[in-house]
Amino acid sequence: MKTEANNSRRDFIKSAGALATGVALTLPSGLGALAAGRDSAVLKVGLVGCGGRGTGAANQALKADANVVLTAMADIFEDHLAESHKNLTKIHGDKVKVDKANRFVGFDAYQKLLNSGVDVVILATPPVFRPQHLEDAVRAGKHVFTEKPMAVDAAGVRRVLAASREAKQKKLAVVSGFCWRYDLPKRATFDKILNGEIGQVLSIYNTYNTGPAWSKDRQAQWSEAEFQLRNWPHYNWLSGDSIAEQAVHSLDMMSWALGDKAPLRATGTGGRQVNTGKEMGNIFDHFAIVYEYAGGAKGFHFSRKQSGCSSSYAVEILGTKGQCTVDCMKGVHKITMNDGQVWDYRGDKGDMYQKEHDELFASVRGGTPINDGEWMSQSTMLALMGRMVAYSGQTISYDEALSSKEVLTPGKINLTEAFTGNPMSQPGMTKFF
Repeated sequence: MKTEANNSRRDFIKSAGALATGVALTLPSGLGALAAGRDSAVLKVGLVGCGGRGTGAANQALKADANVVLTAMADIFEDHLAESHKNLTKIHGDKVKVDKANRFVGFDAYQKLLNSGVDVVILATPPVFRPQHLEDAVRAGKHVFTEKPMAVDAAGVRRVLAASREAKQKKLAVVSGFCWRYDLPKRATFDKILNGEIGQVLSIYNTYNTGPAWSKDRQAQWSEAEFQLRNWPHYNWLSGDSIAEQAVHSLDMMSWALGDKAPLRATGTGGRQVNTGKEMGNIFDHFAIVYEYAGGAKGFHFSRKQSGCSSSYAVEILGTKGQCTVDCMKGVHKITMNDGQVWDYRGDKGDMYQKEHDELFASVRGGTPINDGEWMSQSTMLALMGRMVAYSGQTISYDEALSSKEVLTPGKINLTEAFTGNPMSQPGMTKFF
């Protein structure tokens, strides 16, 4: 089914070969020029994570500002980096200035990239690496675009929160990949909700019902660790499970409508009914979670990653004066008041993926860096909290979830030593830590 977000970055590599353009830049670089108010200063961008998502983000970064160049790339796998570099060069020509010395491969590749003189970094690796990468990027004084989700466990969220606060102190931008927050129709719609258009919000029903994530066939030369890394959406230690890796967008819209207030507690269920083969990893293929908020509001989340089932990607908000429907598949943004009056968004739709980067670079140029840290961390935490509830079968408070000692990463990871990953969780048997 075609969705409103059909120009997703993850489809970028498939279409990049059909595009070609080039822009030559010879201007001086450095953030010092920015501090002096010179918009002509060249910003050097580094890409960490060269899959489809990262390559698409780099494409948008290079289009966001005339004086932006890509100077460094990093990935665990050389083939990812080579394909990304080829596709970006086809589109942007001389704006891609990544010589061989600045193409870094391996688990420490991101550190070498941070030391290469870049000004802005794009963090688009599997989410398990996000907290460490963000911490080190901020410590190194870099502006950041970071894909969602921000972590796979609460310990990671706490690190992201701390790094985001440090970034604010250093006046560094941190822009998140929660793309709906940069979507013009949704901004207009949620502004109305937050301004009281439908009165007090009583309940929000949000869905993310689609098919399974992409997967790559196992190759004989791959170790188990490499197989899991190349199929990261299917492993909870890498992705946080599907509720965090994808359905978190719906939870983010729920949080947005409620003014980004944290819930009191959550309860619910989940499991794996269909995607049961070993090659499908250890994530659940459905979740059903209820979030309870102060004042009596409730959020109802339902997500499913199963083939052959009906699809839904929407948020339905009920208030005391009316109701609102935001349907991401049909492009619907509609408010219906109790007296029958109807409002539909009729304005410019724009490109939310591009707008993320347009606003990031404009904020850097203008000396007013955007910092999405607090709400992007909380939206991530809502997803992880839902997973904790489903895995354990317990009712868990937000404070308990945020303080959780659970760590999903199964020890030190490399591509050669024996590796198994984590077992499947079983509600009622898997413990909450």
